Amino acid sequence: QVQLVASGGGSVQAGGSLRLSCVSSVYTYKCMGWFRQAPGKEREGVAAIYTNDGATVYADSVKGRFTISQDNAKNTVYLQMNNLRPEDTAMYFCATDPDLYECALGLHRRFAYNIRGQGTQVTVSS
Repeated sequence: QVQLVASGGGSVQAGGSLRLSCVSSVYTYKCMGWFRQAPGKEREGVAAIYTNDGATVYADSVKGRFTISQDNAKNTVYLQMNNLRPEDTAMYFCATDPDLYECALGLHRRFAYNIRGQGTQVTVSS
C-alpha cells in the first residue's frame, strides 16, 4: 500500500515562501501531483511532475510562483512556493495514481490521483 507523507506547511505573510515535501513509499508511478483544498471548496490541482523525465505542469493560478521538483533517489517530490498570497491558504497534499499516464489532464479529473497523503496546512496572512 502506497503511503504519502507531506510536510513543510506553516503560516507566512503574503509575499513569503514555503517549501513542501512529500515522501512516497513507492515512486514507480508516472505522475506525482500536488493539490490543495480550502474549506468549502473543491480540490484544486496545483502542479504535477512526470517522474520519468521531470516534465512539469502547473495550474494557471500558481504558474510563475510555484515550482514542483523531485528527488527520485529519496522518493520525494517538492513544491517550492514563492510570493504566496492569502488565496493560497489551504490544506496541501500530494497524490499519485497507478493508472494515470496523462499527468496534466489528471490534475483536472475528479477521480484521478486517487492515492493521497494526509496533507499539510498552508496559511497566508495579508
